[in-house]
Amino acid sequence: MASYKEIVTKAVVGKAKKSSATKFTVNPEEKPDTVLGCWVINHTFEGKNVGGTVNIDGSFDINVWYSYDSDTKTAVTTKRFNYSDKMNIRLKDGARLTDASEIIVRSLNQPTVTDVFIKDNTVNLTVEKELGVEIVGSTMLKVSVEDEADDYDIIEDISEEEIKEGTDTINEDYLS
Repeated sequence: MASYKEIVTKAVVGKAKKSSATKFTVNPEEKPDTVLGCWVINHTFEGKNVGGTVNIDGSFDINVWYSYDSDTKTAVTTKRFNYSDKMNIRLKDGARLTDASEIIVRSLNQPTVTDVFIKDNTVNLTVEKELGVEIVGSTMLKVSVEDEADDYDIIEDISEEEIKEGTDTINEDYLS
């Protein structure tokens, strides 16, 4: 007859992802003529429980390489941007987001500049990113426990007499 045991363990109780496209502006020191390159670096982020909702606070730097002075000189300007994203994540099996819950945030697609143009001496950018969140919390598993004992193979030791009996039949002329 089987009985049941309950095991309390940590498991992913909620999971979601969110994509976003956000517009930013950068004002270089010189009047830009052409944007030669644009990239995002130093992306950092952290998720927190704020009233049952996951709040992700993060930041990144945007570097803009541009030409100026009638395309005869180049420069790079860097600007740090902060962001805050809210995610309302559905949790499984009646789990709740508490302060004891672990929030794991991953960047599924790193922030990338997808559109850039110059208007009125300002560089206008669109940055797309995708973040994934996993909520790890306590959950309970119910497992069946068999009451039967495991069947082990029985190993019997060989006695010294049995070993001696085997040596009586050795053929001394075997190697000849």
